[in-house]
Amino acid sequence: MYSTTDFKKGLRIEFEKEPFEIIDFQHVKPGKGGAFVRTKLKNLINGRVIDRTLRAGEKVETPNIEEKNMQYLYAEGDEYVFMDNETYDQIKFSKETVGDNEGFLLENITVNVLYYNNKPINIDVPNFLDLKIASTEPGIKGDTVSGATKPAVLETKLVINVPLFINEGDVIKVDTRNKSYIERVSK
Repeated sequence: MYSTTDFKKGLRIEFEKEPFEIIDFQHVKPGKGGAFVRTKLKNLINGRVIDRTLRAGEKVETPNIEEKNMQYLYAEGDEYVFMDNETYDQIKFSKETVGDNEGFLLENITVNVLYYNNKPINIDVPNFLDLKIASTEPGIKGDTVSGATKPAVLETKLVINVPLFINEGDVIKVDTRNKSYIERVSK
């Protein structure tokens, strides 16, 4: 069991009989009355975000969550097929379950699959990925306003903003948490 004093961003808890991840929290001690904790929780099954207020010291359950390394194999219609690296079992996730992670799925990439009560519920892609630029407009010489960016289509069909000096065919490091450019990767 976790107490509200154990809360931190990224902590996974069981709340109202479902698994949640703490996105944000704030301890509040008003002048009058007892302290409480405002939390923003993301449901790990359906991805919805809720706001809840808990009394200070209140206890929440520890979820029965297990992570397994799995390899992304291929897309089949609106489903994505993953294979367990140890047992070679294959599971399928719907497009809705994969959600925003769809733009980071390259064949043979290793992801963490979250199991809740022995049932696969979600995937976690690595925080940083090296992806190739499939297409982008060439940067215009002299257009050097600091921080200027242009849209680029990655090999996974995801569109992100990149600096003007990035060209088609370049490999860049992308932060998968906020879909942002980090740096160009040397070849």
